[in-house]
Amino acid sequence: MTPTMTVRENVSLLPYNTFGIAVEAACFAEVASVDELRTALRSNKLPVLVLGSGSNILFSKDADALVLKNSIRGIEVVRRFSRKVWVKAGGGEVWHDFVLWAIGQGLGGVENLSLIPGTVGAAPVQNIGAYGVELKDVFVKLEALDLETGAIRHFSKAECRFGYRDSIFKREAKGRYCITSVTLSLTQKDHRIHLTYGDIKKTLEAEGIEKPGIADISRAVIRIRSSKLPDPAVIGNCGSFFKNPEVKREIMERIRERYPQLPFYELPNRPTHVKVPAGWLIEQCGWKGKRVGNTGCYEKQALVLVNYGGATGEEVKKLAYAIIDSVEQALGIRLEPEVNIL
Repeated sequence: MTPTMTVRENVSLLPYNTFGIAVEAACFAEVASVDELRTALRSNKLPVLVLGSGSNILFSKDADALVLKNSIRGIEVVRRFSRKVWVKAGGGEVWHDFVLWAIGQGLGGVENLSLIPGTVGAAPVQNIGAYGVELKDVFVKLEALDLETGAIRHFSKAECRFGYRDSIFKREAKGRYCITSVTLSLTQKDHRIHLTYGDIKKTLEAEGIEKPGIADISRAVIRIRSSKLPDPAVIGNCGSFFKNPEVKREIMERIRERYPQLPFYELPNRPTHVKVPAGWLIEQCGWKGKRVGNTGCYEKQALVLVNYGGATGEEVKKLAYAIIDSVEQALGIRLEPEVNIL
């Protein structure tokens, strides 16, 4: 076994999940290369759980598993074209650090995804998205290690089967792979600026910026997200806990008869449906700012469930499903968690 990596037993996962849930892993290892990953798996008999930054997971009990912290790093330009470049990043790179690196290099395409928590390797699993942009918009391919065979497999964009906060890695390939690197296509010039979603345009106008560049977009997104989302280092949370539901137009129209102010967003690729903000639905049911024991619904953003200190995963889970049932009973829409509940 390499001296830089050891498999330890009965390790607390408190430092490894942003919800701040105190659970233990039966075995734990932090891996910084494919070789270390294979070494950790070699004599393992337990189920395997791969962690990035633990920012999209809720532990409801101890993990009777070998938990692998993906710390595979590195960023490099692997292909250059006239207008774009392909950039390959290690699965253990912090996503926001990668975004800042891209902007520092003058590369566009991920600026709207600034300050999303998590790692590069976790980004395709969730098909992360914000402010009108999703990872699939810039995705080229990824490499992943098969946790059962130890072989490296390459996934194309089509093979990842991306959907809204969804991919093959959340469905039939769930728990099968550790994503070791991701390759994205970023623009060197003629950047496409996305301003129409959320408060980006309003934020830029308030700063007097009329012709924003990619760095301006990033700063605006960081400012907006920071104003709405709690810092996990201060209040345990996983960011947005629920997906924004996509519902049939007739359902949206029926709700607007009672709530004319219901906001919604068009879905160009799915004209029979619209997207409704889950936070708005939750707020209408009286949950925003409500505290239940050691957990609660964040006062500035109803999409965010928080751990005020000492909450168990089971407490948070119970609150989440109370909110889901409440929204369904009041408005006829059943929310789905965006966070992985284990």
